[in-house]
Amino acid sequence: VDVCKQEMLQKKNAVLVDGVILNGPIMNSKAGEKFVEEACKIIMEEVVQKADDVKEKVCEWQAPEKLKQILDLEMRDTGECHQKILQLCHDVIKYSVKTNHPRFFNQLYAGIDYYSLVARFITEALNPSVYTYEVSPVFLLVEEAVIKKMIEFIGWEEGDGIFNPGGSISNMYAMNLARYKFCPEIKEKGLSGLPRLVLFASEECHYSMKKAASFLGIGTENVYFIKTDERGKMIPEELEKQVQRARKEGSAPFLVCATAGTTVLGAFDPLDKIADICEKYGLWLHVDASWGGSALISRKHCRLLHGIHRADSVAWNPHKMLLAGIQCCALLVKDNSGLLKKCYSAEAAYLFQQDKFYDVSYDTGDKSIQCSRRPDAFKFWLMWKALGTTGLEERVNRALALARYLVEEIKKREGFQLLLEPEYANICFWYIPPSLRKMEDGPEFWQKLHQVAPIIKERMMKKGSMMLGYQPHRGKVNFFRQVVISPQVSREDMDFLLDEIELLAKDL
Repeated sequence: VDVCKQEMLQKKNAVLVDGVILNGPIMNSKAGEKFVEEACKIIMEEVVQKADDVKEKVCEWQAPEKLKQILDLEMRDTGECHQKILQLCHDVIKYSVKTNHPRFFNQLYAGIDYYSLVARFITEALNPSVYTYEVSPVFLLVEEAVIKKMIEFIGWEEGDGIFNPGGSISNMYAMNLARYKFCPEIKEKGLSGLPRLVLFASEECHYSMKKAASFLGIGTENVYFIKTDERGKMIPEELEKQVQRARKEGSAPFLVCATAGTTVLGAFDPLDKIADICEKYGLWLHVDASWGGSALISRKHCRLLHGIHRADSVAWNPHKMLLAGIQCCALLVKDNSGLLKKCYSAEAAYLFQQDKFYDVSYDTGDKSIQCSRRPDAFKFWLMWKALGTTGLEERVNRALALARYLVEEIKKREGFQLLLEPEYANICFWYIPPSLRKMEDGPEFWQKLHQVAPIIKERMMKKGSMMLGYQPHRGKVNFFRQVVISPQVSREDMDFLLDEIELLAKDL
């Protein structure tokens, strides 16, 4: 930079204002291009080319204080040299969790899709914001096409939608939209004149429902949690009882949130029966299908979401089962009368002028709660174009087939015990070490078993062999939750998972 400044000052037409040189760029483009080229080489070698290599570690574990020292996180007055920044890039990759590793089973996302990855490279380089056609023509049309196709799979004849940052935000969108439909005056008058609003969700719903109720001023006490059966599904009869209770209390029920694919057990609520109750009492039906929505792509497994076409809104995250890359999340709405825009529009005159030279209906940013918005639909679109619907369907079918294989293997092995037969890709099980297998079933047994999963998890993390989630849940002590997603996962990885747990726990 200093060299560039000196060169500019030596030019005859050099212009300074307040000591700042205004001639030419002060950024060294050649050096920048070289850095991008070399950094991309590191990404290719250390991430993309190693994505399916099971000999690599899932995680190079370091304790927080040690990792702080390794990374040299301090920002200084002067910039670091080219080589130091490249080394930092290398270290960031080295010490990060490789979510594209075949043995990363920790979350409801995993794996790498190469088309989606390239789409992200393109959008990161272009740095667009999706609010008006004039600044984002391609990406607005792409989002429109993707939303239309997703609506078809839900089974609606028409609809609307918006991509946004995560399923939690989709659920908040839906809650606010349902409230706006129930009492449109809230947009101008606020909360003061409203009755006590009540909404309903299952005991197994995503925690974002409570967060949304808190954020929107509805209050977490006004979320009525409905009992679930032994499989984690909402019980429709219990829902109706709670709706009647709320009405007797003088409250105003306005929304039911059903779940298609719960976070822990992977349960699908009975949507048809829930929709009957919503119709009977005039309630908005939102389906949180963030996790389970991708089963709609599969002709074999779409039955899990039977009745979803009766929903008023649906949250669906293609970045989970379909590998579209975080984040890629859509809220889809059956209403096609512009309800989204009516609810969220602020009509900013500097963005959404009505006298533009093109069709301003393509300026869709006014139906979003965001201003700047990423073109998340593009990575799903490019992947869908490359694989076709049949390719996406194959991903869903294979993941669920691998889950079924693992379940059958668990049943064969001594020491492994299923919590329940899964209907989706969540396999929940205990591992009982040899020392506990002859112990009498009772409080002491369960107390000891509760300590097993955290120890195994610590050992696998420090070894870097795999990542697998665990948790207690509704009175049950810690158990493993294995999730199958990535198409890079094989039958051998399922066998390895069980072998590795036995190996890591042999002395417990």
